[in-house]
Amino acid sequence: MTALVTGTWWMTHRRLSALVRNPAVVVLTLAQPMIWLFLFGQLFKRVVELPGFGAQSYLDYIVPGVVVMNAVSLNSFAGMATMDEIERGTLNRFLVTPVRRGAIANAGVVEQALSTAFQSIVIIALGRLAGAHYPGGLAGLAVLVAASVLIGVVLAALSNTLALLLRDRNTIIGLNVMLLLPLTFLSSAFMAEGLMPSWMRHVAAGNPVSWALEAGRGALAEDPAWGSVAAHGGWLLALTAASVGLAVHSLRSYQKSQ
Repeated sequence: MTALVTGTWWMTHRRLSALVRNPAVVVLTLAQPMIWLFLFGQLFKRVVELPGFGAQSYLDYIVPGVVVMNAVSLNSFAGMATMDEIERGTLNRFLVTPVRRGAIANAGVVEQALSTAFQSIVIIALGRLAGAHYPGGLAGLAVLVAASVLIGVVLAALSNTLALLLRDRNTIIGLNVMLLLPLTFLSSAFMAEGLMPSWMRHVAAGNPVSWALEAGRGALAEDPAWGSVAAHGGWLLALTAASVGLAVHSLRSYQKSQ
């Protein structure tokens, strides 16, 4: 266990050092969530007047949606970094070192988790400046950030798994693009589940993106629904563990194929 933790630390440090040298990547990827926040926030602000929407301000409703959807879009293409390392031969060189395979797989996930947490906090701050309210206070905001990190880790791990198994950029990009819209609009990111068609509500209930949203919004409510937060958070944790385990297994399969 000590070797795994130490290896993960050094491999993550390596990735973060590269990120610090190119901070524009983190800043530029905030452009899309800012468009969602300010454009959608104004465009659909009267949606809350629909009977049954359940929120007094669309901006209050959409901030958790933008936080989670940013985590989804940011992490869906995490496998591109793995593809870079495969093509440059960097990954193969690490595989012949004593570094634990789990540490190599975990480093990319930890890097993405830290980037996701940072961007989530920035979006929350921008939402507050725009007039959003967070009745759940710091505890609710911490749960929202944690939920965004968990769904981000799930998608980053799955993206890395695809990179290790398929090793083709075009296929990975095509699959991510194909999944991104369903994950977004078959969830409660931008529309309350109560106003969705019946079949869509059932799909949204099983969508991990909705689990993250339900956990975040439940914790941010004036009277937090901690039971719902615990249930949805537990499902996310289980899915996160399974996804990371799959990524580690895929790395070992990749090594055997070399």
